[in-house]
Amino acid sequence: MRRLRPPLSRLFVLALLSALAFWLWPGVRQALKYADLLRQPGPVASALPPPLPGVRFADTWGAARSEGRRHQGVDIFAPRGTPIRSTTRGRVGRIGEDRLGGRTVTITGPGGYHHYYAHLERYPALKVGDWALAGMVVGYVGDSGNAAGTPPHLHYGVYTPAWTAINPYPLLKKGWR
Repeated sequence: MRRLRPPLSRLFVLALLSALAFWLWPGVRQALKYADLLRQPGPVASALPPPLPGVRFADTWGAARSEGRRHQGVDIFAPRGTPIRSTTRGRVGRIGEDRLGGRTVTITGPGGYHHYYAHLERYPALKVGDWALAGMVVGYVGDSGNAAGTPPHLHYGVYTPAWTAINPYPLLKKGWR
């Protein structure tokens, strides 16, 4: 009987490790997918598809805003409820309200660049951690946050991995068809 214990205990440990690997694999797979996304080049040298296809817009980057701020994005005006499309593939990093942007969605895309959609009327069925594809609906045009009472529009911003704003207009202009 003594001779059977070591092989049985090894078999038990192997079974336990296998069960643990099976249980952890989905999280490991998601972490690997996210790490791969962060290693890819960001949007700076590429073109982004417009978040509101067919809607013309102007470069509003740097315009004066309340509280002595400068505008860190572009405003794209469209009818209330117009579907807003993701400009990138990536991971939904944040869904929620903030003081200035109102209802917002942030997607972290290639290179760790953050794509910020603000002043939304409402959200689609998204959760933090979901994976978005370019062209997928991420919200609907509105006037939430500090845009309350203004014509409905999307505030779209792009931020580096260190959360430094960059002008998204040239990136969107390249992708305009």
